[in-house]
Amino acid sequence: MNWQDRRLLDLFGIEHPILQAPMAGVTSPQLCIATAEAGALGSVAGAMLTVDGLRQEIQVVKQATGRPFNVNFFVHKPPKPDAARDARWRQRLAAFYAELGVPADAKGASRAAFDAAACDLLLEFKPKVASFHFGLPERALVQKLKAAKILVISSATTAEEARWLEGEGVDAVIAQGNEAGGHRGMFLTDDIARQPGTMALVPQVVDAVKVPVIAAGGIGDGRGIAAALALGAAGAQIGTAFMLTPEAKTGPMHRAALRQANDNSTTLTNVFTGRPARGIVNRIIREVGPMSADAPAFPLAAEATQPLRGPAEAKGSTDFTPLWSGQAPTLAREMPAGELVKRMVGETEAALRRARG
Repeated sequence: MNWQDRRLLDLFGIEHPILQAPMAGVTSPQLCIATAEAGALGSVAGAMLTVDGLRQEIQVVKQATGRPFNVNFFVHKPPKPDAARDARWRQRLAAFYAELGVPADAKGASRAAFDAAACDLLLEFKPKVASFHFGLPERALVQKLKAAKILVISSATTAEEARWLEGEGVDAVIAQGNEAGGHRGMFLTDDIARQPGTMALVPQVVDAVKVPVIAAGGIGDGRGIAAALALGAAGAQIGTAFMLTPEAKTGPMHRAALRQANDNSTTLTNVFTGRPARGIVNRIIREVGPMSADAPAFPLAAEATQPLRGPAEAKGSTDFTPLWSGQAPTLAREMPAGELVKRMVGETEAALRRARG
C-alpha cells in the first residue's frame, strides 16, 4: 500500500496509519506485538495496571519486537472521597449485593492516574509513543517525556479540546467520536449529549489544529479508514474490531455478547466507573442507569460495582460486567490480529480505489 499521507508513518515509524486502541482489560502484550509486527502501532494499556504489572507487559513487548509501540494511561484527577455519596451509591446497589451474597462493605480495585513513577518507567523503556486519556499529565511530566524523545498524543472529543492539547505540545491528536467504545476522553466538558460523532468531529479537529489527527470511533474496517483519510485524518485508531482476535484478553462471555450485538446494542453509561463509557446494555445499565446521578466520581464508582462482577460471572451472567464496545460491534472479526491489520489495509486500498473511480 502506497499511503499518500505519510505524516503518521514518518512520525511513528510505522508502515500503516492504523493504531490499535489501548483497551484496558482487553489489550494484551500479544495483541500489541501482533499489530506492531503487521506494521501498525500496537498499544500497551497501562490504565488498570500497577507499575510492576506495566513493567512486565512492556518487557514482554520489548523482547518480542523491535517495532514502535504505544503505552497508554488515564490522567484523571483523583476525586475527594464523598462518604454521603458513596453511601447513597451502595444503597442503590444493595439489592444486587444481597442477591449475589456479596458483603455490603466489599470494595473493588480502583484506577490509578499517570504519575511520576509511571513516567520514570517510560523514561526507562522509552516506547515510541505515550498516549493519554482525559487530557494530559502535569506539564513537568510531559516535558520529561518529550525531552526523552517519547512522542506524546492524547484524545479530544471536541475541537476545543484538540486546540488545548496542541497548545500543550502534543505530537498528534486522537479525535474520539461519540461512536467509540469505552470511556469518553473528554476533559473540558462533561456533557455527553454534545459530543460530536466521528464524521462531524474529525474534519473540524483537522481544521482546528496543525498536528496530525487520528480518527477514532466506529471505525472497524477499511471503509472506515478510507473515510477518515478523506476527512483529513492522518490515520485511524481502532478498538472494537480487535476484541475478537485470539490475542485479545476479551473474556468468553464478553466475546459472546459482542457476537450477538448489533448497531443498536450499546449506550453511554457511568454506572461502572462514574465516568461515561460506551458498552453493551446489560441488567445494571437498565436498572440503575444508563447515567446515574448517584454514581460517585470516576473512578470511585467502580469500587462498589466491581465486587458484583465475579459472583455474577461465576453463575454465567454478564449482568454486572462492563461489556465495552463501540457502535460497530458487527465489524469485529475472529482472526489473528496481524491478519486483521493486513485485511484492513487491503480494504482501505480497495475503498480508496473505488473513490477515485
